Amino acid sequence: MTDARSEPVIKLLCELLRQRSVTPDDAGCQAILNERLAAIGFRCETMQFGDVTNLWARLGDTSPVLCFAGHTDVVPPGDEEQWSSDPFEPTFIDDLLYARGSADMKSGLAAMIVAIEEFLGEHADFSGSIALLITSDEEGRARDGTLKVMEALTDRGEHFDWCVLGEPSSQNVLGDIVRVGRRGSLSGMLTVSGIQGHVAYPQLADNPIRRFAPVLAELHNIVWDDGNEYFPPTSFQVVDVRAGIGAPNVTPGELSARFNFRYSTEWTHETLQEKVHTVFDAHDIEYELNWHLSGKPFLTEPGKLINAVHQAVTEFTGNAPELSTGGGTSDGRFISPAGVDVVELGPVNASIHKIDEHVRVEDVVTLTGMYRRIMELMLL
Repeated sequence: MTDARSEPVIKLLCELLRQRSVTPDDAGCQAILNERLAAIGFRCETMQFGDVTNLWARLGDTSPVLCFAGHTDVVPPGDEEQWSSDPFEPTFIDDLLYARGSADMKSGLAAMIVAIEEFLGEHADFSGSIALLITSDEEGRARDGTLKVMEALTDRGEHFDWCVLGEPSSQNVLGDIVRVGRRGSLSGMLTVSGIQGHVAYPQLADNPIRRFAPVLAELHNIVWDDGNEYFPPTSFQVVDVRAGIGAPNVTPGELSARFNFRYSTEWTHETLQEKVHTVFDAHDIEYELNWHLSGKPFLTEPGKLINAVHQAVTEFTGNAPELSTGGGTSDGRFISPAGVDVVELGPVNASIHKIDEHVRVEDVVTLTGMYRRIMELMLL
């Protein structure tokens, strides 16, 4: 039996993992991918926006277009002393491969490239086109990556029909979950004004903590919705509250807080904002509230792409995947609004962003086969 470590996809993965591509630095990863893709006939275009490197590659000029998408950037490793091995030197321990980005998501990138190479080796003639959209700005601000590439493609009239994102969608075993959409993400940045004073003379001060507390309680007690057929319920979470000057005998003059909604299609960002302002305005509180929309909810309806992904996963694992919209945001939020069907299929996400991030070696090989099978079902 062939050792999975010697598979072409694992060799490519290890090469990518050695590049210290902490967001937004691509660190040469896309040059590696560019060389592989150009060798099999892709037209490769580097799109540089600020300090972010993006790669748009395409083979073919006809429709329909199947695009694979992903990111080369990784989150910082944290305290490298806590890692069992160098986070940027791929290390095999038993059936696992350890390195930053091994699961999120250089394994997906390596699987895409090798799957395409294998597909073209067997099928020189196919219907439509194959494309890749790769960015180094997914883990960071996400302003100059996929968002900007999609804008550039739209401006020049270039469109694709289907997209497979290689994000680590699986939960317990490879292919148990396929993401077919994501909730929206809306953040609020709040400032509550008061009057600083001596703690012994509250009548001479105006404590913003006391003003904010009942508002916060009301917001937490709201049942925003019960979700729907495709989306889990909308959630409201406070992520940061700050007030005071560090002295035990001084009440603060100002409070700042940040909160986030992960919301379903039962809301729009406008209706959520309106509801929150209604709650604040019903209380005696002086406040300023600024908003940041990270992404609107999106959903891929059942159709050819979902059917192909479902079939490929079932053939390789023997089990039908769960179709889910859970989890955080992804770059699918920038791709779907262009009228593209988007699904996310990648390795197990249990160790992503953690110390000793890892991926099961055999899963990367299997994922390559899944991607190849999706192309067969979509383009032949």
